[in-house]
Amino acid sequence: MTDDTDRHATKMAKKKAARDKIMATKTDQKGLIIVHTGKGKGKSSAAFGMIFRCIAHDIKCAVVQFIKGGMSTGERDLILSKFSDACAFHTMGEGFTWETQDKTRDTEMAVAAWEKAKDLIRDPSNKMVLLDEINIAIRYGYVPIEDVTTFLSTEKPAMTHVVLTGRNAHADLIEIADLVTEMELVKHPFRSGIKAQIGVEY
Repeated sequence: MTDDTDRHATKMAKKKAARDKIMATKTDQKGLIIVHTGKGKGKSSAAFGMIFRCIAHDIKCAVVQFIKGGMSTGERDLILSKFSDACAFHTMGEGFTWETQDKTRDTEMAVAAWEKAKDLIRDPSNKMVLLDEINIAIRYGYVPIEDVTTFLSTEKPAMTHVVLTGRNAHADLIEIADLVTEMELVKHPFRSGIKAQIGVEY
């Protein structure tokens, strides 16, 4: 081996030993509260990636969509047509708030979605429940943040993962979460006049 190759091998061996030592201390398991927020694209996409991982491992899961309405999306169509036994899918919203323009109706739909979400989370057979765009419902006051944080803190089964997506996650939700990822917007094609496209946005 060359000197560079030897140095690299030695460096990586030390790094592996240090990493193995750290990993040996990580032995606990728990159901996580996971928040995807921020102005960048990919919050729901990343959450659905975890749902599809559950499906691939034959782990029962569920999705409740709080804002998105009847528009066809790849994730929903695939789950409903191929994996409905593994994943319960409930689209409870009627579209984006600027489209519906009816706060009373939006609130009623969000409250119904939250009740459905609580039922699914309480069911111990569901190991992951995705609450898609719930952060928007919380932000607009459709679902009280106190109800969400209290329920997740006191009633969520110990080994159930709950994923909450949407911009502007409430500080109280971030406080109780185990994992929070903020998607940062660097560049977006919409700003260049490019519309949402199948396979990318839906």
